[in-house]
Amino acid sequence: MTILDGPVGTELTRRGVATELPLWSARAVESAPAELAAIHADYVSAGAEVHTAATFRTQPRWMGRAFDAAARNAVRIAREAIGARRLAGSIAPLEDCYRPDRSPGLASRDEHRALARVLASAGVDLLLCETFADETEALVAVEESLATGLPTWLALTAGPDADLLSPRDLAAIASRAIASGASAALVNCVPARFTEDYVAALADAGVPIFGAYANAGRADAVIGWCAQDVPSTDAYLGFARAWVLRGATLVGGCCGTGPGHVAALARGLRQPPR
Repeated sequence: MTILDGPVGTELTRRGVATELPLWSARAVESAPAELAAIHADYVSAGAEVHTAATFRTQPRWMGRAFDAAARNAVRIAREAIGARRLAGSIAPLEDCYRPDRSPGLASRDEHRALARVLASAGVDLLLCETFADETEALVAVEESLATGLPTWLALTAGPDADLLSPRDLAAIASRAIASGASAALVNCVPARFTEDYVAALADAGVPIFGAYANAGRADAVIGWCAQDVPSTDAYLGFARAWVLRGATLVGGCCGTGPGHVAALARGLRQPPR
């Protein structure tokens, strides 16, 4: 069992840091580095073993030439906070994660290549292509990540209503990514109550290493995600235990969760349920 960290974006919002779209958590790399570092450190204290730098939106499309420095700063901030623990560089869809119809598809290659190379040279341990719903762009991001020589994970989303991808379709994309060289496949940014069906589909497809990090809250058109109506840490742990029973070995939190949820995972998934 490997415990992943939780979100940066909604945790910044909860702590009063501005995270408006389209840059979202990337704003904090320059505007609130101390708060960003504190979040990473809190996930260390919670027991997370794999942490993700705040590079979800440090992309040429949204930051121009400044993306390089922003991505490197995000990696530096995370590394200083987590020490020798494993650090992932986040690579996200170039457009709205919940609007796969807007994806540039094959035309995304140059931008994903640029970020993957910067993250690799900045010293991350693995590349996490996350929150993809478009198959073509997801596989392009995986290909460009693998080209750096780093281990690569793919996390796919079915969106806040679990209607962008069926469990079967998500598992089919994940299987193609594994066949191309990805080390693991996950489902993320789906409400926790919908996630088990997707985890089960990954298991049924024979994906060798898989997991989940789910949402707790609601989508918001202004800030991206709003951490309201968040289930208790015990409730989230209950959902996660169901994923583990399906075979998941990579488990963390996505939008709306926080260090408390990750701490519950670290405690509860390292011992048999009662």
